[in-house]
Amino acid sequence: MKATIWHNNRCSNSRGALALLQDAGVEVEVINYLDTPPSTTQLRALLDEMGLPARELLRAKEPAYAELGLSSQLEDEAALVAAMAAHPSLINRPIVRTRKGTALCRPPEKVMALIG
Repeated sequence: MKATIWHNNRCSNSRGALALLQDAGVEVEVINYLDTPPSTTQLRALLDEMGLPARELLRAKEPAYAELGLSSQLEDEAALVAAMAAHPSLINRPIVRTRKGTALCRPPEKVMALIG
């Protein structure tokens, strides 16, 4: 099986999901999304695959959240996706995609449903 993980090595949830994938023998493509941010089109596709509104992928604790006034734009999907594409630190992680689906794997054990 193959998986893609949008990963931030400083995040314990992201490290945990990656370790679970590797321990299961899954071939993993690691995308360090802070270095290689997804485009608005890629983000929209990931959100659609997960069945999530943009606000559920948004990290409200990041300074950019307040700086951009995103709390007043939570119903504006396009604005939130654009903000996450421009400021990838706003994207919650890890996002994992396998042939079984795509999910925000918080807690990391959620990845097991994508590889089991």
